[in-house]
Amino acid sequence: MKKYLFILFVIFVGYGCNSTGTKVAKEKQVTISAAGATFPQPFYNLAFKKYAEENGTIVNYGGIGSGGGIKSLRDKVVDFGATDAYLSDSEMAEMPGRVIHVPTCVGAVVIAYNLPGVTQLKLTPQLIEGIFLGEITKWNDERIAQVNSDMNLPDMNITVVYRSDGSGTTYIFSDYLTKAGEKWGETVGTGKSLNWPTGIGAKGNPGVAGTLSQSAGTIGYIGYEYAVAMKIPVALVANSSGNFIEPSLNSITAAAEREMPADTRIMITNSSVPDAYPITSFTWIILYQEQAYDNHTEVSAEAAVKVINWITGADAQSIAKSVYYAPLPKNVAEMASKALLQVTYNGKIILN
Repeated sequence: MKKYLFILFVIFVGYGCNSTGTKVAKEKQVTISAAGATFPQPFYNLAFKKYAEENGTIVNYGGIGSGGGIKSLRDKVVDFGATDAYLSDSEMAEMPGRVIHVPTCVGAVVIAYNLPGVTQLKLTPQLIEGIFLGEITKWNDERIAQVNSDMNLPDMNITVVYRSDGSGTTYIFSDYLTKAGEKWGETVGTGKSLNWPTGIGAKGNPGVAGTLSQSAGTIGYIGYEYAVAMKIPVALVANSSGNFIEPSLNSITAAAEREMPADTRIMITNSSVPDAYPITSFTWIILYQEQAYDNHTEVSAEAAVKVINWITGADAQSIAKSVYYAPLPKNVAEMASKALLQVTYNGKIILN
C-alpha cells in the first residue's frame, strides 16, 4: 500500500523535481527546463530528483503532453522536449534545426476499465477496435462475452474515455490499432490528436485515469504505471501470436528486445514475440543537434546533454523499474549514447 501511495505522489506532485536536497552546494546548481509527455513523467520526476541531489542540475519538467513538448522545443522555450511519438520526416523538416531522438525507457499503454466485479477481462484487437469505434456499446455484448465466457458481464453501457490533448499515449494506442485492427487505419488512423467516433475526453494520463477510477462502465487507455498506482483493472490483450498477455515488466521487455535499425525512431507496437504485450513503446527525449541557438547558453546545453545521458544509464534505468517501466535493452541504451555524441555547441561535441 505504501508503494502505491508513493507512486501516486510522484505522478501528481512531481516528487522533488524542483529541489536539490542537501548533497550539492548551491553555487554548483544549474536549472534547465523541459516539457512534454505525461506517459514517462513518474520516471522522469524521480530520475531528475536523484540527479539534482547528486549533480546539482535542477530539471523543471512540465507534463503537458507530447504535442506540447514538441511545440515547446519548436518554439525554443525549453532545453529539451519529451514525446512518445517520434517526429516524422515532415515534422522534422518543420523544426528550426535538426532534432535528435534519445530513447529513455520502455512503457506500456494498457486498456484500463471500471467494471465492478470484473477482473482479468480479455480483449482482442477486434474487440478494442469495436469498442473505441463505438460499434460495441454494451459490456454484455455477445462478442465480448464469447471471449470472456467464464465471466458474468453486466448489462451496462460502455463509456470510452480518450485523451483530449495532443498525446503520445494516443499515438501509441492508435498506432497499435492501425496495425492490429481491421478498419481503424482507414476510419480513424494514427496520430497524437484524433477525431474520436465516441466517448469523452480527459487531459493527460492523470485525467483519463481519474475519470476511469470514478466512473463505472468506463474504458480507456493509459500508461501502465498509472493503472498500477491507482489500482485500476487492466485487460489482457491478445497479441499477434494469439496469446492473451497481461502487461508486466517481463512482457513489456519482451516487446523491446529486438534488432534495431540505425535510426532510434521506431515503433514496437504489435510485436510478433509470443510473450510480448502488444501495446508497448519507447519514449523519447528530443533536443536540437546544434545547441548554440538564440540565447541558449553553453552551460545550459552541457547540463541538458549530461542529464539526458545519465537517464539512459544503469542508475536511472533501475529507477524506471521501480515505477513500472522496462529499462532500455543494452543495444538501445548504446544507441541512445551514440545519438547524444552528435549534439554540439558551435560545432564542438558536448559529451567527451
